[in-house]
Amino acid sequence: MSDLVAFSDLASAAYCPRQLYYRRKEGARDLPASVARVRELADRYPTLVEASDAALKNTVPVEPATYRARLGAVLTRYPGLATPEETDVLLTGKDCRGRVAKVVSPLAPTIVSPGDPPERGVWEPQKVRAVAAAKALAWRERAPVEYAYVEYPRHGVVREVAITTRAKATYRRVLRTVRGMDGPPSRLNDGAKCGACDYRDRCGVRTRSLSSLL
Repeated sequence: MSDLVAFSDLASAAYCPRQLYYRRKEGARDLPASVARVRELADRYPTLVEASDAALKNTVPVEPATYRARLGAVLTRYPGLATPEETDVLLTGKDCRGRVAKVVSPLAPTIVSPGDPPERGVWEPQKVRAVAAAKALAWRERAPVEYAYVEYPRHGVVREVAITTRAKATYRRVLRTVRGMDGPPSRLNDGAKCGACDYRDRCGVRTRSLSSLL
């Protein structure tokens, strides 16, 4: 059991292996209050879809009518998200472990994101985390899990993650990276990722503006 990899470590390594290296050196962080508040929204979908304009304006960054329409469509398509089989579940699989927000029926785990969704699909670290959660749930249940979900409660958006051969291959690659890490990985030198990273000053990567590159 000691070689089990945390879902959060897989997500960090999918974003940047060097970021994971610094996070491990720093140690565990407390969950920010802002993240906890967003996760709490995911437990209130039936209430939020009926909420007043005033209540929503103080809660989400989306126009109230848009938010209610999005969330209503989500609950029509995925009613199990409002009535999950389990909540705040620790899943332990063959290779990894971590918490998921919900386990819903038909059998699938959900992950709650405090951030904004991409235009299509989910962000790569979230996809890797979702595949890890699906594989851990399948291991626990001894049954196939074909989908996972990523919820973006602030936007009333939920995205499916299909557990495809390609998605599993990406997960296995990241898992190998994490298990093989025995020192600081190479710098990523990705302007967008590095500029948003909490460890950019410690890492020493150079970030340049677009104007400096022209």
